Amino acid sequence: MHGILLFAHGARDPAWATPFHTIAAHMRQESGGRPVALAFLELMTPNLEAGVAELAAQGCTAVTVVPLFLGAGGHVRRDLPLLLDSARAHFPGVEIATTAAIGELDAVTLAIARAALTLLPA
Repeated sequence: MHGILLFAHGARDPAWATPFHTIAAHMRQESGGRPVALAFLELMTPNLEAGVAELAAQGCTAVTVVPLFLGAGGHVRRDLPLLLDSARAHFPGVEIATTAAIGELDAVTLAIARAALTLLPA
């Protein structure tokens, strides 16, 4: 089974994570039964390794990590590869891959631009 691990930055304020939990819930509805989990880089739990553990416990032998970052800054380019290497070492029976940062997709930047326009007065 192939699971999806959404990976976000994290923050001290628990309300910050609300949109990410909403994204995960939407993905669970749209994924055709594919397991979806959410993990955070810092300040919130679960972390990436715990997210992989959650999916492995559901029977996933493959996990794709989707970085929910608008751009591929230092966290995506430097921190994430180290975290992926650590998770691979702890879960040798799970194939772990990653995608580009979500904000690098044209569909996402266009959706944000359109949504921002709806916030402006007519």
